[in-house]
Amino acid sequence: MSFFGIRFTVFVFALAPLFAYAGGDEVVVIYNNRMPGSKLVADHYAQMRQVPKAQVYGFDLPITEAMTRAEFENALQFPLASRLVVDKLWRFGSITNAATNGQPKRVENRVVESTIRYAVLCYGVPLKIAADPNLREPGRENARPELLRNDAAVDSELAWLPLVKMNVPLSGPLPNWVYGTTNTALLHPTNGILIVARLDGPNVEIARGLVDKALAAERDGLWGRTYFDARGLDKTNSYYLGDEWILNAGEICREWGFETTVDKNPGTFPADFPMSQIAIYCGWYDENVSGPFTLPKVEFMPGAFAYHLHSFSAPTLRSTNQFWVGPLLAKGATCTMGCVNEPYLPGTPNVAAFLARLTAGGFTFGEAAWAAQPVLSWQTTVVGDPLYRPFAKELAELHAEFARTHNPLIEWSYLRIVDLDLAHGAPVAQLAAFLETIPATTNSAVLTEKLADLYEMQGKPSSAIETYQRALTRNPSPEQRIRIRRTLGEKLLAQNREADAIENYKQLLQESPDYPGKPAIEARLAALEQKPAGTNAPAKP
Repeated sequence: MSFFGIRFTVFVFALAPLFAYAGGDEVVVIYNNRMPGSKLVADHYAQMRQVPKAQVYGFDLPITEAMTRAEFENALQFPLASRLVVDKLWRFGSITNAATNGQPKRVENRVVESTIRYAVLCYGVPLKIAADPNLREPGRENARPELLRNDAAVDSELAWLPLVKMNVPLSGPLPNWVYGTTNTALLHPTNGILIVARLDGPNVEIARGLVDKALAAERDGLWGRTYFDARGLDKTNSYYLGDEWILNAGEICREWGFETTVDKNPGTFPADFPMSQIAIYCGWYDENVSGPFTLPKVEFMPGAFAYHLHSFSAPTLRSTNQFWVGPLLAKGATCTMGCVNEPYLPGTPNVAAFLARLTAGGFTFGEAAWAAQPVLSWQTTVVGDPLYRPFAKELAELHAEFARTHNPLIEWSYLRIVDLDLAHGAPVAQLAAFLETIPATTNSAVLTEKLADLYEMQGKPSSAIETYQRALTRNPSPEQRIRIRRTLGEKLLAQNREADAIENYKQLLQESPDYPGKPAIEARLAALEQKPAGTNAPAKP
């Protein structure tokens, strides 16, 4: 049976009116009256996004991350729908659908007018709804047993709130009728969906800061590098869908002009992998945060999106070292997604669809997240400012602004220009010549490293080595410095310059004494120093 055949009700809605972005007046902000700090996060968000005070709602909710089905319905779901009606933000009405294909006509009571599209849940609003063993729904006898569950993420259950007056089944996932849409007008309560996201995390400060980082990236752009960690699965593998999503996401970012690293090894990125200046990360499939994300300092750029695909990536958001969503937020990610319970692979977000809409589509984070979610009423939580639009400004606009104001971020806009041209077939020599002539390269480790890469692509190893060495003098970030040192060591050895390679590796250990790859570098040094003088055989790593 198809995954999408598990829920027998499929809703078809008329197109909502075309929508123009209007900002905070389209948002309701929800906090927990009983949780210290929840209102602080709500008020800060409302101030920063100019949400009307009348659209900031407090409810008396449990202070635990889990709530019962009865608590969800009686303390949040129905009170929120009623409040939206009382405040004239929503109007419910009856819609008659004509009989088709032998099916009788039906009447639906749902939202027909709405002035809001987003709901922001603040720190302290429960994360998940516990399973109700007493809930019995007729007509579900033939459902797949593993999907016959009524537990859910609060975010995902609230997403269909515009249909709350209809008989929507609660057992199993509900196919998302806007999955894959490229039309933001369809992401609207009059089309049956509310865009839900939360400002949450291990503590109040992290939750409160998510909107600040989002606004910084909207102002200055989202810059940095992108990393995609697939598993190298064969197409015949039943889990290949996850690899396909991640690999396609990597290609989308490469085409969008990001410096992109794609790993296809079975394991995740190891701790000694120098992951620098992270704009976007997507990977799978470790249960708990691992690799570079366990280091004391992770180089997330302002506005960074980070996502790790795992069935239990978000059972709690309060931990800084268990699962994935909490730790990623604690290390500095601006937005993420995760699963509070087992969703099964087809019920997780399609990260390629998400990034296509976030980048070229110009969607907000909230719009992209729900357009990429195959199902509702299931296990996904969406964490971050839903109004965040990292690519609201065009590259040319930002580049001109940086040039006019002498903003050092211009190194990143130059890099994206070069990578865009490279992705679309521009000659490597032409791009190298361009970087050689612009003044920004002379004080930028980012651009100098790229120039060295271009020399290497042209088969100019001596020029590449010299340029990597220059990049090290131009204030690279700590992880970038490690990457350049590692690359430089390999290039020097390939040119039989063992003495220079030895000095380079010693410099790496001196500059980065806590580097997780230190034992491997020390072993390589030992092998090189024991190598007989004058031999050309490469040292064993």
